[in-house]
Amino acid sequence: MKSKDELVDLILNNTDEFNAFMCDNEDAGIDMSEIDLSNSEIRDVVFKNMDFTSSTFSDSHLFNVQFVECDLTSTDFTRSNLTECDFSNSVLNGTDFSYAVLDYCNFNEADMAGAIFGESDLSNSDLSTSFNLNACRFDEGTVWKHEYNLYLSSGLF
Repeated sequence: MKSKDELVDLILNNTDEFNAFMCDNEDAGIDMSEIDLSNSEIRDVVFKNMDFTSSTFSDSHLFNVQFVECDLTSTDFTRSNLTECDFSNSVLNGTDFSYAVLDYCNFNEADMAGAIFGESDLSNSDLSTSFNLNACRFDEGTVWKHEYNLYLSSGLF
């Protein structure tokens, strides 16, 4: 098994090798808690069944990154740009997306309880099948998809 530092190095410098490692270890439940990937550019990486509790991706650019069945509790994505990222079946309790741009991201069956979306741009992302969306925090600066704006303005949320 590789150390956290070795895995971080692969994520940042050799995504093909990292993805191959993940294919061989996708059910291992790899602990990546409290890692710092702030100010990073991460592309075409598949994270499956990994624990990123209290990690930081702040001020980063993520493109086509898959967080499938991951624990992202209290993870920091503030001021990040996330494009075509997948958070399917992940736990996002207390995850902070403040000031982030989430473009074409998928939150299929993600647990959103306590997620923070202060002044985030979610206008092109799909949260339609996520859980506990009513328990997340957002403010008047949060930009939602048009359908969500109608729902929010109805007062039912």
